[in-house]
Amino acid sequence: MQFQQLQYFVAVAEARHFTRAAELVHVAQPSLSQQIKALERELGADLFLRARGNITLTDAGEALLPLARRILADADTARHEVQELVQLRRGRVRLGATPSLCTGLLPDVLRAFHDRYPGIRLLVEEGGSHDLVRGLARGALDLALVVLPLPTPAPALTTVELLREDLVVVSSPEAPVPGRGGRAVEIADLEGERLVMFRHGYDLRELTVAACRSAGFEPEFAVEGGEMDAVLGFARAGLGVAVVPRMVAARAGQGLRVTPLARPGLHRTIALAHRSDVAPPRAARELQRMLLEH
Repeated sequence: MQFQQLQYFVAVAEARHFTRAAELVHVAQPSLSQQIKALERELGADLFLRARGNITLTDAGEALLPLARRILADADTARHEVQELVQLRRGRVRLGATPSLCTGLLPDVLRAFHDRYPGIRLLVEEGGSHDLVRGLARGALDLALVVLPLPTPAPALTTVELLREDLVVVSSPEAPVPGRGGRAVEIADLEGERLVMFRHGYDLRELTVAACRSAGFEPEFAVEGGEMDAVLGFARAGLGVAVVPRMVAARAGQGLRVTPLARPGLHRTIALAHRSDVAPPRAARELQRMLLEH
């Protein structure tokens, strides 16, 4: 039984005339008649009583008609659903990002994406690069914003560099200016400063600790284990200084002193990653385009 045969059958049942039915479905009348006969052979029963000028349904035809209409309606619904998705009217994007990027880069881009495609659901998962890479590998994420270099080799991922961001030092305006009180802070000036530090597994923690050790000292923590909002709050309260991305510091609002790091400073490279063996869904590809153009 073919889908096209059901279309022709319903057309004849509604028009009660083979020639008019053929016109409705835009096919030659002999072709339509052949397909109806093939359907009758397949089912082993006549579907129409054919009398000159009078086409009526047999009992078999009466039984088939509501089923055929339902099949055609379901197919039309399926076609509509797929078209909605293809045209970005519906669907979802599962995006992973480090917490600092959720605070700094993503709000503007996600707002623009939502304004353009309000029917697409955005599912955001925060985590460190290691966790996000695992999420991509097991198919739990469509895209992820990660910090390069990746914590472990990931040959099954494609990464595209998105931006290179400066890190800055934030502190309470009521506390002494960090370092030597100049307009910029050397990494070595952080020796003796009490740092507000992120939890283990945070990319910024690893980067800051490695920079301090390269400068010849072990960093001292005033408090550790926080997420981005907590770290900013602790620094604002004067518990210590923190090293954070410039975009995050710019969005943090009042109550924080922002001091740049002296050259060469500290930077991090943000990349957009997805699985190499599976093409991201259409909606995810559109979000990827907007992120790369931002």
